[in-house]
Amino acid sequence: IANPLRSSVTVMAAQTVLPGPVLPPLHADNCDPRPAGLCSDPGDSSSQFSRCYSKLRSLRPADGESCRTEINLLFDQLISDNYSHPYAGSSSIRPEDVCALLVQASRLVQFSQEHLVSKLCQLIHHLLNRLQVIVDDQSLDSLVSYAIQALRSCNCWTHSEILQALAALVYGNGPKCQRHLPDLLGRDGILLCYSDLGQPDVELRRSAIHCMANLCLGMPGQPYLEEPYRGVCFRTFLQMLQSPKPLGVDDIIFCTLLANALKGVQCFLNGGKVKMGPDEQLGSLLAVLKKYMFYGLPGMTLEMPAVLYPAPLPQYEGTTAVKPELPRDVQSTSKPTGNKKRKSRGRGRKAGSEGRQDEDPEEPLQEAASWAGLSPLKAGGGVEDSRNRPSWTALRPQGHPAGRDRDGAAPLYPHWKKISSSDSEFSDPEGGVQGKLRLYQARVRQGALHCFLSLVKCVEKRVLYGYWSSFIPDAPGTGGPPSLTLLTIVLKDPSPKARAGALQVLSALLEGSRQFLSAAEDTSEPRRAFTPLSATLAASLRELHRCLLLALLAESSSQTLTQVIKCLANLVSNVPYSRLRPGLLSPLWRQIKPYVRHRDVNVRVSSLTLLGAILSAQPPQSEVELLLRQPGSGGGSGVLTPQELRSTDNWRKPNPGLPHARRESPPESRDAPGEPCWLLRLCVSLVTLPREDPYSDSDTGTAPGSPFEPSPVRLEALQVLAHLVKGYFSIAQASLLELGEVSASCLREADPSIQLHGAKLLEELGSGIIQQHKSDSPVPPDGRVPVSQVVQFWTEVLGGPLTGALQSEQHPTLQTSACDTLSSILPQAFSCLPDKSQVLCITVLLGLTYSENSLVKAAAVRALGVYILFPCLREDVMFVADTANAILTSLDDRSPNVRAKAAWSLGNLTDTLIVNMESVGQDFQEEFSDLLLLKMLKSATQASNDKDRVKSNAVRALGNLLHFLQPQHLERPSFGPPLGEAVRALIGTVRGEATMKVRWNACYALGNAFRNPALPLGTAPWTSEAYSALTCVVKSCKNFKVRIKSAMALAVPASRECYGDPAQFGEVWAALAQALERSEDTEDFLEYRYCASLRAQLCRALLHLLGLARPEDLPGVQASMSERGEAMRGYLVRYHSGGGEGDEPGDCPEPRERLQGLEETLGHLRGLEGDCDPPGPLLRVLQFLEGIQKSCQELQAA
Repeated sequence: IANPLRSSVTVMAAQTVLPGPVLPPLHADNCDPRPAGLCSDPGDSSSQFSRCYSKLRSLRPADGESCRTEINLLFDQLISDNYSHPYAGSSSIRPEDVCALLVQASRLVQFSQEHLVSKLCQLIHHLLNRLQVIVDDQSLDSLVSYAIQALRSCNCWTHSEILQALAALVYGNGPKCQRHLPDLLGRDGILLCYSDLGQPDVELRRSAIHCMANLCLGMPGQPYLEEPYRGVCFRTFLQMLQSPKPLGVDDIIFCTLLANALKGVQCFLNGGKVKMGPDEQLGSLLAVLKKYMFYGLPGMTLEMPAVLYPAPLPQYEGTTAVKPELPRDVQSTSKPTGNKKRKSRGRGRKAGSEGRQDEDPEEPLQEAASWAGLSPLKAGGGVEDSRNRPSWTALRPQGHPAGRDRDGAAPLYPHWKKISSSDSEFSDPEGGVQGKLRLYQARVRQGALHCFLSLVKCVEKRVLYGYWSSFIPDAPGTGGPPSLTLLTIVLKDPSPKARAGALQVLSALLEGSRQFLSAAEDTSEPRRAFTPLSATLAASLRELHRCLLLALLAESSSQTLTQVIKCLANLVSNVPYSRLRPGLLSPLWRQIKPYVRHRDVNVRVSSLTLLGAILSAQPPQSEVELLLRQPGSGGGSGVLTPQELRSTDNWRKPNPGLPHARRESPPESRDAPGEPCWLLRLCVSLVTLPREDPYSDSDTGTAPGSPFEPSPVRLEALQVLAHLVKGYFSIAQASLLELGEVSASCLREADPSIQLHGAKLLEELGSGIIQQHKSDSPVPPDGRVPVSQVVQFWTEVLGGPLTGALQSEQHPTLQTSACDTLSSILPQAFSCLPDKSQVLCITVLLGLTYSENSLVKAAAVRALGVYILFPCLREDVMFVADTANAILTSLDDRSPNVRAKAAWSLGNLTDTLIVNMESVGQDFQEEFSDLLLLKMLKSATQASNDKDRVKSNAVRALGNLLHFLQPQHLERPSFGPPLGEAVRALIGTVRGEATMKVRWNACYALGNAFRNPALPLGTAPWTSEAYSALTCVVKSCKNFKVRIKSAMALAVPASRECYGDPAQFGEVWAALAQALERSEDTEDFLEYRYCASLRAQLCRALLHLLGLARPEDLPGVQASMSERGEAMRGYLVRYHSGGGEGDEPGDCPEPRERLQGLEETLGHLRGLEGDCDPPGPLLRVLQFLEGIQKSCQELQAA
């Protein structure tokens, strides 16, 4: 009955279909007996297809009995062949020949010959599906026209077959049917009529819905069905899903109708960008999907509202209709027959190997729950506790009290654990209608979950956050009806595919939700008056941890188990554990350990991924550090998973196939104090040691004859080591040399992926050492890795295979990672390395800056930017010059990434010039090439016009270079024009539309340039432009950090001459005063945290200018004071009384120094009394400042 959509193989076929052949006149004389390209070997599909095609081409349209009989026989022959058989030879049948045959057949069959019309439609459906053919445009137009005309001309009994053929024709061809879309989907369109809710024939409705779904299906690289037809289809699908089941319709038929409608919704969601906001359309779709996520689950009928609305709390869902509990005597009569029991025992070994045991799985699973840190009662709360138990009371083991096992404890496992392996897949041996119905109901649930997954991927996450409470539990709860969520499916659904689908949806919801979940918090005391969103999110996260851990304990399907662990990894990656009470990770950590030795390679890989996610939680968790330091048994070597415990071959007796080292370790073999942590030892063994356990899976990724773990396992183990080193270096540092050997062994292997991850591990080791040796590191000196050991580590690394990786031109990604590794050498250790090692690093990096690969070049130039800051290298003029030339060459590269890295390195190089200018003095400046300096200035100016990624560091370099220039440079004519261009480039960046970070850097660079007393600031023509740009920013920029930096730049010039004439001085003063008055005016609430810092810098700048003022400047100052004096007074008093620095005080002086500076400013102004004529402005300024001083003294006295 069902016509499933064809597989993704069809997508490949769609890209190779050629236009249909132009048919010659329909006369046998003009026909080639065989289609071109077809073999004619007797007995295979290709030859039979060729013969039938030749006969069809030789026929003429006629209404005679003999003609109809021959056509009928040819159709029967074509339909009877199974083209999908591997030895059928169907691969030689060309798609264009199939299209040509169908077009020819449609010309032969007249609409009055309804029996042949039906046969032709069966043939279209059969050939297109069996041979995976996408119809070309010309044939599509002809065949769709024929199908539409047939629907209008033939009797109703043929319409189902015609619609089936039409569905196969339009599969992935929706946009190509533009000419026919009005007939199909327009007003009173054929498909709309047949899919109408009033259509009495459900099979016709199903076929029409199937056609519409195929029209909405999009193929990669092809356009999708356009509006308004997409919207028409979606509304039809939604109405179908919202309508109740018609009376008298068979349940299985109705399931196929639902499945096709859900498939249509999925095709609609996947077909291009869907714009859905938090409106009724989205709410209606979510309500429908939630309804059918639980469709057919035993013991439940879910009543859903027509629309779900976004809300922070669970809402208005109808209670589940619970089947009444059967009395004891009724239960006893419904026991399985003896034959079924004997059959179950007969395949007990197989069931045990799959982790399912029909007789009594409770006890070993309860033991696993205790290992997971969950008491039986608590564990049962998420599976069949008092909240969830009523919906599945009919599925309890016979003779047990409700919700209790034989010991009186609540059972831990979901109800599907009590169904045999074959029952869980709905393949019961009885074959009956009920088993088939359960299968079709499971397909409906899977279809709803697939739709939900597509919806999550195409709707903005922030829109879906409002609906989380409808799909994710927020608390276990006690009493009342169960809260039906995705976790209910994960724990209760009998179908492994449905459970896996629910886990995929949950993973998609969690992915990228870190910012939203960062609002969760439960570290403070709970509030009783109301429940804030932070507490609701925290409760939801705790419930997710608990339920997924239960699913981990109970799941037996390896594929679904992999999805459980992946979902846990996604959850861990997005949870703000620092804002939650500790204890969430410990049960998960303990329970996942045995799975790293699971028999299925995908489970092993996902388990390591989860461990890596736990180690990557930021900031590093003290709970995880304690877990890492706890003694272990070699990473769960001797611990069995709950699934293995339930296996009769595992939990009843030890496995004799395992070596003693893989069984439970004796107490003396456990971690002793000072030994590496178990996880580190485990990962090292997975990477370097041969396998000891004979796994029964396919071991994907293992090279033939390789004794090691499969490549995915080894790669994931290396990533776990990298996460461990990055987040918990204090634990890994004891094994520093051993980890270096592991990386070296990886670099010696032939697999580029293993080599790459080995180099990444080296980089993380180097970065961990650097972080530990920083001046602000919280690690005490005696707890750090000694420099001598660091030197030994890098000496061994540089003498090993890393050199070969640096020269591996055939693997540029490996070269890139090796360059990053060289950049992570501790500066103190680099100076102690042998000379040959230092020369090796420098020479290789300088050479790689000329690589043809942009990734390698970018990494090399960045590493040089790190080396230029090393104290042992920055005073070497030759190294600085070589590095500068390499950087300038890279700054002209066509790759934006290379230019960005080169600009960053140029900024570091110019930082080194400033440091050398202050520490070494004139000797370094005289030895450094003037020509190279001029070249750097021009290149930095040119780079300041590049993209923002390049510009942000280019302007930083310009500020340093303008600061570094000496009088002898400025006296040369060759420096004049580049100097003006450089300053104007900074001015243009300050005024421009670049990002705030770039403008912040430009303001900083101007202030840095103003520190050079040799610059002609105040007399140069660009002076007024520079001050105008800074004053404009300080008054009106939306970003307060940029305002702060511009105010600091305006306060840099140390002499009055630098501010130009009195008019220029007055403009700067007035701008600062106006900025102080409006320092709280902002449209962005987040900027308020910088208000105090901005006011502090403005006050400092105003006092700085008054300390340099001349008599001719005071009239302008006094006029500004008269206008804004009252607003300024309060801010200045607060500044001088020792407050108002804010979160970023910058280089504001201490409160005592501020008062001393105010006194010095008053002294400077009082010294001008004899020079002022008239004295009025000076007296008013003095009166204003003396009032501020008096207010500050009164505050201090108070």
